[in-house]
Amino acid sequence: MIRVLIADDQALVRAGLRTMLGEPDIEVVAEAADGREAVRLARELRPDVVLADVQMPRMDGIEAATVIMAELPEAKVLILTSYDRDEYVYRALKAGASGFVLKDIEPAELVRGVRAVAEGDGMLAPGVTRRLIAEFAAAPAVLAPPLPVERLTEREREVLGLVVAGLANDEIAARLVISLATAKTHVSRILSKMDTRDRAQLVVRAYESGLVRPGSATS
Repeated sequence: MIRVLIADDQALVRAGLRTMLGEPDIEVVAEAADGREAVRLARELRPDVVLADVQMPRMDGIEAATVIMAELPEAKVLILTSYDRDEYVYRALKAGASGFVLKDIEPAELVRGVRAVAEGDGMLAPGVTRRLIAEFAAAPAVLAPPLPVERLTEREREVLGLVVAGLANDEIAARLVISLATAKTHVSRILSKMDTRDRAQLVVRAYESGLVRPGSATS
């Protein structure tokens, strides 16, 4: 069972999200109307996934994500917003969020995203995050320490390139003509060897460290 905390300042949106997440393997354990309440409830209930809007009173979703990730490293944060403004994406991922989706997402895609984030797979909104991570993270003022890619096997480096390009596990499996289970195993081993919590953070670190530059990832 995936335990989810919903944080959004609009009651109607929270109700809609609760309905959308009405799946047998997902339980909405609480709702928060602002960032501070989200932090309090996360501390109390320790959900698997926090689905948080960016713009909320008292404390926005990204600030809340920063606190939650610092205090509850096992929790995953999925940022939800009506806006696709560049700085929101990068701020969210830098704060430790496992993904970023827009509010016009289809219900089935949101459910898939929550499941993926809960499994440590991350959720990168198609058409938004791939472009913006490249734009913002590839040229920081000071490059982050390089990823220890020497720890990876040749196949794992190949999979890493596809992850950075934004391919999901099923797409990686199809591209490399391997089973989905094998693709998941490769990604899991890469995350462990690179000391990253999920694929979203792996992508950020790959760009920040200079391992990947805009346009160089396989598309």
